[in-house]
Formats: sequence, C-alpha cells, structure tokens
Amino acid sequence: MSYAKKAKKGYYGIAEYRDQDGKRHQKSVGCFKLKREALTKADKLEKELEQVNLDLQHISFTDYYERWYTIYKKDSSLSDISKSRYKTFSKTIASYFKNRELATIRRSDYQQFINWYGKNHGASSVSKLNGAVRAMVSYAIDDDILTKDFTHNVQLVFNKKNKRKIEYLTEKELHTLTDALVDNLNHYNTSRYMILTAIYTGMRKSEIQALTWKDIDFLHATISINKSWDDTKKAFKTTKTESSNRVIKVNRQLLNYLAELKANRTTMVFQNVLGTIPTSPALNKCLRSIMKECGIKKQGFHFHSLRHVHVAYLLGKGVDIYAISKRLGHSNITVTLNAYSYLIEEYKAKNETLIIDKLAEL
Repeated sequence: MSYAKKAKKGYYGIAEYRDQDGKRHQKSVGCFKLKREALTKADKLEKELEQVNLDLQHISFTDYYERWYTIYKKDSSLSDISKSRYKTFSKTIASYFKNRELATIRRSDYQQFINWYGKNHGASSVSKLNGAVRAMVSYAIDDDILTKDFTHNVQLVFNKKNKRKIEYLTEKELHTLTDALVDNLNHYNTSRYMILTAIYTGMRKSEIQALTWKDIDFLHATISINKSWDDTKKAFKTTKTESSNRVIKVNRQLLNYLAELKANRTTMVFQNVLGTIPTSPALNKCLRSIMKECGIKKQGFHFHSLRHVHVAYLLGKGVDIYAISKRLGHSNITVTLNAYSYLIEEYKAKNETLIIDKLAEL
C-alpha cells in the first residue's frame, strides 16, 4: 500500500509494491505540500510499478536490450554509426544469450560473455559493448527487473592482436605533405583544402564538410564548429557530442588558403563549383595520391589519420594535453588519454629520457 510521510516542507509520497519473488520494495515520488497530492502520485506510481514488473519480469536479455535501444536510443540525436553499433551489439547479445531471462544473469555469466567476445575483438570494441550493456542494466534496475548491476567489477578482456596500429607522420613527412598540398592548390579541387584544414585543426571529416563561411571568423582567426555533415543524406546533422561544439583558434596561413575558395561563390566552404562536397572515398583517394607522389608510404593511412597527426605534432611541440583535448572537442581529458594513449606513451618515454639527462646536469 502506498502512503504519505510527513516532512518539514510537506509530505513525501511513498509507493509500495512487490517484485516477482514477493519481496516488498518502496519508491518515493517526491515531496508535495498536500498529503492528498502525495498519496495520489504514490498510488499512480504503485500501479505503474506493478504493471511494469508483471510485463517485464520474465523478459529476456536480448528483448530488454532491444526494448531499451528502441525507447532511449533509436530516436535520439546519436550518429548513424553509433546507432548501427548498438544494433550490432544486439545481435551479439542474441547470439550468446539467446532467450535467457535478464533477471537470471549473474556477474559470472556476464564475465564469461565478455571473455567470449574479447577473444576476437580489440579493446575499443569490448569497451563500447560493455558501456552499452552497463547503461542498459542501470535502466533494468530502475525498472525493478534487476536488483544488482551484474556488470560491476567485471574485467574487460580483449585480443591484443586486434589492436589496430595507427600510422602517423613524422614532422619531416608532415612538412613534405603540407608543401605538396600548397604547391598545387586550385579552388576547383576542394579536397586539397580539406586535407590542409584537417592537418591544421584536427577537426573530424564531417565537421570540416559542414563548414559554412559564417563559421569562419577571418578577423579573430577562429573557426566555430557547431554542426556536422551527413555524407549519405547530404544534409547537416548535430555534432558527435555536445562537447564537440567549440570554437578553435587557427593560424592565419590556413585562413589565407581558405579565402581562395570564395571564388567558387558557394555558401559552404568546401562545395566545389558543381555544388558537391567531397566524400570519404574522394578525400582518401586524393590524400593517398599526394602521399604516393611525395614518397610517403603508410599502411592503412586515411583522412581520419590526419586527426592523429595533428595530435602527434602538438604533443611533440610540448602543447598541454588538456588544451589538445579541448581543441579536439572531447568531453573530458580521459577520452583524449584513451584515444591517444599510444602517442602519449611514446612522448612519455622521450620525456623521461630528457628528465634523466637534465638531472645529470645538476
């Protein structure tokens, strides 16, 4: 039975209900000035909880994950890539757990699942899968299907051989590539300007594609990143995350190059005279062609690799990792540390050698 509990500022409404095992639980509906308001809200929640418990008490892990994705993720502002990843995880869960009821999953069961998945996947894939399941589990606890978080303290296992080696350019190679781009700039070929922009800013491809002339402040030498571009739909979309909305400082040299594109008389910076914006295949083809001409050989190098090149260059020049994180549009410095740990470890080793050398001079 629901009831109202007296408080200093009014009454707390408390809803009571029983779970599938007959155990009694309580949930507060908040504080109200009048006792009858608190009771009304508590009665309503009690009925909802009993119905939810009745409907979901025997739901499978697979079905609840699919339900969670449909309600909370499917119609959200997530990118199509992220949504596709959630769907792939759904198939993975279904493949392993089949029709196993969610309420019967224990931590050891989930650890075995992670061990199984991790045999053939790298650290990033395992981490993202676990993140999705952890988020889902928190909702299942709120729905009173689970009483404990079975993902808590689970050890992430992954295949180290699946770790993709990211190629980046040395400073000499970077200068060679930049010179080659600048030597053959032509406002009809906007791909070269996009590659230069990636080198100088570290922006994501979709962010560069979405730039309009209004986003570039030539007076204060800044670029405002407030949207991205959908290659498939040929339309604007939101940035990857809220923190991706940012304003970054850029060098005057880049702005001078970009100003040449005004000759195309377009609204968007990188639209060519035909009104189209270079897509991933076109950009990668252009980049690899220039690198080949320069004699730069890098396996698996593509347009997004330029973001890593930007980070490597700034780290090499002693720029603070926090400043780099903000420039990249990461939500916090941990994201940057995880994404570029391989680079940070390299510069850490170099700095440790420098520290020893300097201490020896005392």
